[in-house]
Amino acid sequence: MQVTVACTQMRCSWDIEANVARAEALVHQAADEGAQIILLQELFETPYFCIDEQTKHFDLAHPIDEQPTIQRMQKVAREREVVLPVSFFERAGPAHYNAVAIVDADGSIAGHYRKSHIPDFPSYEEKFYFTPGDTGFQAVDTRYARIGVGICWDQWFPEAARAMVLKGAELLLYPTAIGSEVYSPDLDSKDHWQTVMRGHAAANIIPVIASNRIGKESSNAVEMEFYGSSLITDHLGAIVKSADRKSEIVLTATIDLDEVRLYRRSWGVFRDRRPDLYGSLLTLDGQHTLPTS
Repeated sequence: MQVTVACTQMRCSWDIEANVARAEALVHQAADEGAQIILLQELFETPYFCIDEQTKHFDLAHPIDEQPTIQRMQKVAREREVVLPVSFFERAGPAHYNAVAIVDADGSIAGHYRKSHIPDFPSYEEKFYFTPGDTGFQAVDTRYARIGVGICWDQWFPEAARAMVLKGAELLLYPTAIGSEVYSPDLDSKDHWQTVMRGHAAANIIPVIASNRIGKESSNAVEMEFYGSSLITDHLGAIVKSADRKSEIVLTATIDLDEVRLYRRSWGVFRDRRPDLYGSLLTLDGQHTLPTS
């Protein structure tokens, strides 16, 4: 069975309506190009507000069932018969999450994931805003494929990718916001970032799709530039499509899921796993066993 996937990248301003309209236009463009599963970038409704800490930004959060952009994208998904993982700032009681609603091709919400790994670096001040996710890693059945979705910092953790593939994911998708390091101006993490995702693909024999933002964004005296470079890999880790650092773009690729499945089965990396030897992965220091309840 073949599936056509797409990733996008775009600039964001504080005109939320304009951002959402542009994202919707990119979805339509991808659908016109035959895409069935279309990935938009992390927190595309606004600039990346986690660049600093401002309590007013908590007003941007909504409960999942009252989130206007999700509702708008549900209509688009139903109209175009596409799957849309929609990144949003979620409010749930007193908690706030960096989350994704996975909208299926009939407009229903097929899955709901909350970001597990929350970064805390200069200009990535996410621990101020987000509670660590409690949904666990998932593989979500959609019309076209069973997909796993991680969010940005999640994509640096091989355990997350492996967990989603063990649950049956056929594709891994990562909405992202990553760019310049404000206090390390000589550091360019673009190649490292792409290499890590290519590693997930190769180690798990699964295609990976990542969507990053572009453009300069600032708050108070802090400015950073997002480097785009969104990409689609094949199941061996080779880059099939890659964007540049500055262009608003849609990338599409067609994947033969049956071919991937057969290759994974024949290669033996899942057959030869030794979970009985991986206990140290359940600890923080690699030494002590966590108490069981």
